[in-house]
Amino acid sequence: MSELNPEVWVDEYGDYLFRYAYSRLRDSNAAEEVVQETFLAGVRYSEQFAGRGSEQGWLIGILKRKIIDYVRLRNKHNKAAPYEDEHDPSAQLFDEMGNWKPGAINWSPEPGQKIEMAELKDVVQDCLKTLPQGQADVFVLSVMEEMDSDDICRELGISPSNMWVRMHRARLGLAKCVGSKWHVDDEVKQNV
Repeated sequence: MSELNPEVWVDEYGDYLFRYAYSRLRDSNAAEEVVQETFLAGVRYSEQFAGRGSEQGWLIGILKRKIIDYVRLRNKHNKAAPYEDEHDPSAQLFDEMGNWKPGAINWSPEPGQKIEMAELKDVVQDCLKTLPQGQADVFVLSVMEEMDSDDICRELGISPSNMWVRMHRARLGLAKCVGSKWHVDDEVKQNV
Protein backbone atom coordinates (compact mmCIF):
# COMPACT_ATOMS: atom_id res chain seq x y z
CA MET A 1 0.00 0.00 0.00
CA SER A 2 1.23 3.47 -0.92
CA GLU A 3 1.74 6.09 1.79
CA LEU A 4 -0.37 9.26 1.64
CA ASN A 5 1.22 12.65 2.25
CA PRO A 6 -1.56 15.10 3.29
CA GLU A 7 0.98 17.86 4.01
CA VAL A 8 1.48 18.45 0.26
CA TRP A 9 -2.13 18.07 -0.91
CA VAL A 10 -2.97 21.77 -0.88
CA ASP A 11 0.15 22.72 -2.84
CA GLU A 12 0.07 19.81 -5.28
CA TYR A 13 -3.66 19.23 -5.83
CA GLY A 14 -5.47 22.29 -4.46
CA ASP A 15 -5.66 24.29 -7.70
CA TYR A 16 -6.69 21.28 -9.77
CA LEU A 17 -9.40 20.25 -7.30
CA PHE A 18 -10.66 23.84 -7.06
CA ARG A 19 -10.91 24.18 -10.87
CA TYR A 20 -12.72 20.85 -11.06
CA ALA A 21 -15.21 21.85 -8.34
CA TYR A 22 -15.71 25.34 -9.77
CA SER A 23 -16.45 23.94 -13.23
CA ARG A 24 -19.31 21.95 -11.71
CA LEU A 25 -20.64 24.38 -9.09
CA ARG A 26 -19.96 27.77 -10.78
CA ASP A 27 -19.48 29.32 -7.34
CA SER A 28 -16.00 29.99 -5.97
CA ASN A 29 -17.11 29.88 -2.32
CA ALA A 30 -18.85 26.55 -2.84
CA ALA A 31 -15.83 25.19 -4.71
CA GLU A 32 -13.51 26.20 -1.87
CA GLU A 33 -15.86 24.61 0.65
CA VAL A 34 -16.05 21.23 -1.10
CA VAL A 35 -12.27 21.15 -1.67
CA GLN A 36 -11.70 21.77 2.04
CA GLU A 37 -14.20 19.04 2.90
CA THR A 38 -12.38 16.76 0.46
CA PHE A 39 -9.05 17.32 2.20
CA LEU A 40 -10.63 16.74 5.62
CA ALA A 41 -12.29 13.53 4.44
CA GLY A 42 -8.99 12.43 2.87
CA VAL A 43 -7.19 12.81 6.18
CA ARG A 44 -10.05 11.27 8.15
CA TYR A 45 -10.33 8.22 5.89
CA SER A 46 -6.70 7.89 4.79
CA GLU A 47 -6.64 4.24 5.86
CA GLN A 48 -9.10 3.51 3.04
CA PHE A 49 -6.59 4.55 0.37
CA ALA A 50 -5.61 1.23 -1.21
CA GLY A 51 -2.76 2.58 -3.32
CA ARG A 52 -4.14 1.16 -6.57
CA GLY A 53 -4.34 4.65 -8.09
CA SER A 54 -2.85 8.06 -7.55
CA GLU A 55 -3.50 10.33 -4.61
CA GLN A 56 -4.99 12.87 -7.00
CA GLY A 57 -7.41 10.32 -8.46
CA TRP A 58 -8.43 9.21 -4.98
CA LEU A 59 -9.02 12.83 -3.93
CA ILE A 60 -11.07 13.48 -7.10
CA GLY A 61 -13.27 10.52 -6.16
CA ILE A 62 -13.88 12.07 -2.75
CA LEU A 63 -14.44 15.49 -4.33
CA LYS A 64 -17.10 14.12 -6.67
CA ARG A 65 -19.07 12.79 -3.70
CA LYS A 66 -18.65 16.10 -1.86
CA ILE A 67 -19.95 18.01 -4.90
CA ILE A 68 -23.02 15.73 -5.07
CA ASP A 69 -23.63 16.21 -1.34
CA TYR A 70 -23.31 19.97 -1.73
CA VAL A 71 -25.77 20.09 -4.64
CA ARG A 72 -28.28 17.93 -2.75
CA LEU A 73 -28.02 20.16 0.29
CA ARG A 74 -28.33 23.33 -1.79
CA ASN A 75 -31.39 21.96 -3.59
CA LYS A 76 -32.92 20.89 -0.29
CA HIS A 77 -32.67 24.45 1.02
CA ASN A 78 -33.61 26.15 -2.27
CA LYS A 79 -36.58 24.06 -3.40
CA ALA A 80 -38.53 27.07 -4.57
CA ALA A 81 -35.65 29.01 -6.09
CA PRO A 82 -36.82 32.07 -7.98
CA TYR A 83 -36.87 31.86 -11.74
CA GLU A 84 -34.30 33.94 -13.61
CA ASP A 85 -36.81 36.23 -15.29
CA GLU A 86 -38.10 39.29 -13.48
CA HIS A 87 -41.42 38.99 -15.27
CA ASP A 88 -43.46 35.86 -14.72
CA PRO A 89 -45.50 35.21 -17.88
CA SER A 90 -47.46 32.47 -16.16
CA ALA A 91 -49.22 35.09 -14.03
CA GLN A 92 -50.97 36.34 -17.17
CA LEU A 93 -52.06 32.87 -18.23
CA PHE A 94 -52.78 30.95 -15.00
CA ASP A 95 -54.64 31.67 -11.76
CA GLU A 96 -53.34 30.91 -8.23
CA MET A 97 -54.61 27.32 -8.48
CA GLY A 98 -52.70 26.69 -11.72
CA ASN A 99 -55.77 26.73 -13.96
CA TRP A 100 -55.99 28.68 -17.21
CA LYS A 101 -57.43 32.16 -16.70
CA PRO A 102 -60.67 32.81 -18.59
CA GLY A 103 -59.88 34.47 -21.90
CA ALA A 104 -56.15 33.76 -21.69
CA ILE A 105 -56.34 31.60 -24.79
CA ASN A 106 -59.21 31.09 -27.16
CA TRP A 107 -59.59 27.30 -27.26
CA SER A 108 -62.30 27.43 -29.96
CA PRO A 109 -60.52 28.72 -33.03
CA GLU A 110 -62.38 29.98 -36.02
CA PRO A 111 -61.98 27.90 -39.17
CA GLY A 112 -59.31 30.25 -40.53
CA GLN A 113 -57.23 29.79 -37.38
CA LYS A 114 -57.09 25.99 -37.47
CA ILE A 115 -53.87 25.93 -39.52
CA GLU A 116 -52.24 28.40 -37.16
CA MET A 117 -53.34 26.32 -34.15
CA ALA A 118 -51.88 23.18 -35.74
CA GLU A 119 -48.60 25.02 -36.22
CA LEU A 120 -48.70 26.20 -32.61
CA LYS A 121 -49.34 22.63 -31.46
CA ASP A 122 -46.25 21.50 -33.39
CA VAL A 123 -44.18 24.27 -31.78
CA VAL A 124 -45.42 23.29 -28.30
CA GLN A 125 -44.56 19.63 -28.98
CA ASP A 126 -41.04 20.66 -30.08
CA CYS A 127 -40.65 22.86 -27.02
CA LEU A 128 -41.75 20.04 -24.71
CA LYS A 129 -38.70 18.11 -25.93
CA THR A 130 -36.41 20.88 -24.65
CA LEU A 131 -37.74 20.71 -21.08
CA PRO A 132 -36.17 18.49 -18.43
CA GLN A 133 -38.05 15.19 -18.37
CA GLY A 134 -39.58 15.74 -14.92
CA GLN A 135 -41.05 19.09 -15.93
CA ALA A 136 -42.36 17.79 -19.25
CA ASP A 137 -43.96 14.79 -17.54
CA VAL A 138 -45.84 16.96 -15.03
CA PHE A 139 -47.02 19.35 -17.75
CA VAL A 140 -48.21 16.60 -20.08
CA LEU A 141 -50.05 14.72 -17.32
CA SER A 142 -51.68 17.86 -15.92
CA VAL A 143 -52.50 19.91 -19.00
CA MET A 144 -52.73 17.42 -21.83
CA GLU A 145 -53.96 14.33 -19.95
CA GLU A 146 -55.94 16.45 -17.44
CA MET A 147 -54.90 14.26 -14.51
CA ASP A 148 -55.65 15.32 -10.96
CA SER A 149 -52.69 16.68 -8.94
CA ASP A 150 -52.88 13.85 -6.41
CA ASP A 151 -52.79 11.27 -9.20
CA ILE A 152 -49.78 12.98 -10.80
CA CYS A 153 -47.90 12.99 -7.49
CA ARG A 154 -48.71 9.35 -6.92
CA GLU A 155 -47.82 8.38 -10.50
CA LEU A 156 -44.47 10.20 -10.47
CA GLY A 157 -43.65 9.59 -6.80
CA ILE A 158 -43.25 13.29 -5.97
CA SER A 159 -44.63 15.67 -3.36
CA PRO A 160 -47.32 18.22 -4.20
CA SER A 161 -44.88 21.10 -3.70
CA ASN A 162 -42.39 19.45 -6.05
CA MET A 163 -45.13 18.96 -8.61
CA TRP A 164 -46.08 22.64 -8.48
CA VAL A 165 -42.45 23.73 -8.80
CA ARG A 166 -42.02 21.47 -11.82
CA MET A 167 -45.26 22.74 -13.34
CA HIS A 168 -44.26 26.35 -12.80
CA ARG A 169 -40.85 25.81 -14.39
CA ALA A 170 -42.39 23.87 -17.28
CA ARG A 171 -44.82 26.70 -18.00
CA LEU A 172 -42.07 29.28 -17.89
CA GLY A 173 -39.82 27.19 -20.11
CA LEU A 174 -42.63 26.60 -22.59
CA ALA A 175 -43.61 30.27 -22.58
CA LYS A 176 -40.04 31.28 -23.44
CA CYS A 177 -39.54 28.56 -26.04
CA VAL A 178 -42.91 28.95 -27.77
CA GLY A 179 -42.54 32.72 -27.71
CA SER A 180 -39.15 32.61 -29.34
CA LYS A 181 -40.08 30.02 -31.98
CA TRP A 182 -43.49 31.51 -32.70
CA HIS A 183 -42.07 35.01 -33.19
CA VAL A 184 -39.34 33.65 -35.45
CA ASP A 185 -42.03 32.04 -37.61
CA ASP A 186 -43.96 35.33 -37.70
CA GLU A 187 -40.83 37.19 -38.85
CA VAL A 188 -40.29 34.62 -41.58
CA LYS A 189 -43.90 34.97 -42.70
CA GLN A 190 -43.56 38.78 -42.86
CA ASN A 191 -40.45 38.51 -45.03
CA VAL A 192 -42.11 36.16 -47.55
